[in-house]
Amino acid sequence: MLASLDRDDPTSLEIGSMSKAQAFFEAHLATLERAVDAGRTRDFWSPYPEVPSGRIYGETANAEGRAAFEATLGQRYELALTGIAGRVCEEVSPYGLELGITYEVPDIEGLIARMQAGMKAWRVAGADARAGVCLEILHRLNQRSFEMAYAVMHTTGQGFPMAFQAGGPHAQDRGLEAVAMAWSAMKQVPERASWTKPQGKHPALAMEKSYTIVPQGISLVVACATFPTWNTYPGLFASLVTGNPVIVKPHPGSVLPVAISVQIAQQVLAEAGFDPCLVSMVPDSAAAPITKTLAQHPAVKLIDFTGSSEFGNWLERNCPQAQVFTEKAGVNTLIIDSVDNLKAVCRNLAFSLSLYSGQMCTTPQNILIPRDGIDTDQGYLSFDAIATALADAVSRFLSNPEVQVNVLGALQNPATVQRIEESRGLGRVVLDSQPVEHPEFAGARMQTPLMLSVDAADREAYAQERFGPIAFLIATDSTEQSFDIAREVIAEKGAITLGVYSTSEAVLERAAELALEVKVALSCNLSGGVFVNQSAAFSDFHATGGNPAANACLTDLAFVSRRFVVVQNRHDVPAPVQE
Repeated sequence: MLASLDRDDPTSLEIGSMSKAQAFFEAHLATLERAVDAGRTRDFWSPYPEVPSGRIYGETANAEGRAAFEATLGQRYELALTGIAGRVCEEVSPYGLELGITYEVPDIEGLIARMQAGMKAWRVAGADARAGVCLEILHRLNQRSFEMAYAVMHTTGQGFPMAFQAGGPHAQDRGLEAVAMAWSAMKQVPERASWTKPQGKHPALAMEKSYTIVPQGISLVVACATFPTWNTYPGLFASLVTGNPVIVKPHPGSVLPVAISVQIAQQVLAEAGFDPCLVSMVPDSAAAPITKTLAQHPAVKLIDFTGSSEFGNWLERNCPQAQVFTEKAGVNTLIIDSVDNLKAVCRNLAFSLSLYSGQMCTTPQNILIPRDGIDTDQGYLSFDAIATALADAVSRFLSNPEVQVNVLGALQNPATVQRIEESRGLGRVVLDSQPVEHPEFAGARMQTPLMLSVDAADREAYAQERFGPIAFLIATDSTEQSFDIAREVIAEKGAITLGVYSTSEAVLERAAELALEVKVALSCNLSGGVFVNQSAAFSDFHATGGNPAANACLTDLAFVSRRFVVVQNRHDVPAPVQE
């Protein structure tokens, strides 16, 4: 906690030299250099172990993390802030646990003024010092991965293994990736240069020039309910390392993971001699949302958003003062043309359709299959036979209660349950969604996937995102029509992922062209331990920014370079004497 800090007076902070930040930088420099190299080679690498093992994190880490999580229940969560404008307390676990945590809402104008006052010292510190602070924040986040896992589990509904990985190490990877990409971009700009232009018989022109990385201003990161760390850390750390103070606005139902992240960031900033409020949280309630007010504030120059297309589009249209980075809804699509191992493909897709009950921006929704059937290693099989094989694979996969608990997780929002009910009438039910009882939490909101068979003509059913465990098996006239439908729907609605199964090189080449045309990431013939809805930091570019599902990519150069500008200062110097 930050009880030792004066929460309302930034002048009470001990502002010293940058030695602590520099020490952080030197301590983590090897990690930073490896991260930069991984981003160039795109090979596998991670400094944060993804396995929740006591042999890695300490034999008592799990128990301590759970105790730390439970200690927050029913309490006021303390963060550094300026003034108190209100309090919120809305979180209820999708597993039925009342969290009862109270969060204070800071005075917005006071907070923004304080952030602006602290920004100069943060800018002057330089890229290395800022990177050092960010790397230390990530290191401490990793040390608290078990606590974060319980917080993510009981706010998002993710099963514990996924909550640990996606909420902890994988999110930390994405944060580190952003730091490395931004640091590398900033280091390409020299601090000084001597410029001399020969003039023939005349004296040469000479100048001394300096170049300063200047942050854009205050950054607003709007966190989503389902992945409050994985989708938040890229924007948070890309903005922070480039010199921008960051306000994180959590979803009212998933505040705790953001609060833990902000608390750690504030602790490290304070230790390094900076105002802890350079990273702050502004919570709100469902009844009194504050995102629009924050997003349109003239001091907010950067906005990162993950969520609905409706609100993402509103931000893009109505916040001209800011650079806006959005990841929105899309209709992820699979095209099945032919397979050489039907069982392996069905096993792979059963996991993809079940993981976190389809509540991922990368989960496939539309599965396009020729109505006359496809070639398989089991012979030529009809559309209905393929649909049955997929449904049976999901049923077998989820027949294990442990798999149900750890893979399905719980539905974050009650509205998803209603959406499942309403979707049953959109097609012929191939696999019905069933409620699942959790062995530990009687009030858990859990459902198995709903799989519907529809015709290609039923556009109103499948040509929009149906968020949650809902999949459409779409009967098409041919693979040719499957490509046409995928092209049209993705061009109109967007997609984060596209998957294709085919034993034909010609079809795979066409799929590659389609992916380039609609600007979507393509996965081909996945049948093993890699799944279409997984995205690996340092290797996979998450979203492209090239179709309606997102206007930005995690994490490319444009994602970080737009967060700062370079201001030059030049002056004449005496021309060198020519001999």
